Amino acid sequence: MLRIVGISEATYYNRRKSEQVPKQERENKGGRPRPGYCRTQEGKLISDEEIKEWLLELVAGEEAAYGYRKLTLSLRRQRNLVISFKKGYRLCKELDILEAAKCLRVKHPRRIARNREITAPNQLWEMDIKYGYIRGEDRFFFLMGILDVYDRSLVDYHIGLSCEIGLSCEGKHAAQTLERALWRRRIFGSSNEPVIRTDNGPQFISHIFETACESWGVEHERIPPKTPNKNAHIESFHSNLERECLSKHEFGSYAEAYEVIVNYLDFYNKRRYHDSLYDLSPEEFQEKLSKGEIKRFVVKV
Repeated sequence: MLRIVGISEATYYNRRKSEQVPKQERENKGGRPRPGYCRTQEGKLISDEEIKEWLLELVAGEEAAYGYRKLTLSLRRQRNLVISFKKGYRLCKELDILEAAKCLRVKHPRRIARNREITAPNQLWEMDIKYGYIRGEDRFFFLMGILDVYDRSLVDYHIGLSCEIGLSCEGKHAAQTLERALWRRRIFGSSNEPVIRTDNGPQFISHIFETACESWGVEHERIPPKTPNKNAHIESFHSNLERECLSKHEFGSYAEAYEVIVNYLDFYNKRRYHDSLYDLSPEEFQEKLSKGEIKRFVVKV
């Protein structure tokens, strides 16, 4: 009869043997876990209903404050149960014992950069970071600068060296650079402090930098992701720095890089002509503007 129906004898007798064992006690020989059950480390099958009872016992005891993840860990350690976090979450959800999601309170709300019309210096500063390479030491350095959008001068900067693990450019460096810039322009603590605009780098979203801006009364706004055009003026400065300085030197040491960059920044602020500043340097433009010798204009950003 088996030959007529096309079934081998081994298949038939193996099926009969497995049917003699209760369904819940049959051995799972690989493949997907059996729905409705989990196994212990010893291989014993435990039904989902029994696991739910264990969960209810846990939330009625010391583990009442646990979420699904720690409850699942408790099942693994106390009951030797092989269970995934995903299944632990599903069972907790079926029992309606999931804790409500925590609402994170944002200490410093993000202010998105908005369109502005700049009519004088110290109204809007752009801040960003430029990285360079020191071939002689096989490491990187960074230049963190603050640029005045109106007179195009680099108000202040910080040149730092990278460490072995990562770049040592932190929120405290950004706060220190901004503080020096405010003192340099003699507007620290005054009522006409500028708006500082940055990208979303870790230095600028740090609590240290945000708290410093708030304590000094400086409005900090951040450009949306992937919109460098909102920081166009300092991006243009970085392009000039790369083309006119960094690409022309192969630095052997940090001291050499520092000296070359400081000399370029002195040239940039005091002697480099800018088309947008009536072919004057930023320092010459500031002087003539304060004397009323040149016409004011509006910068739209």
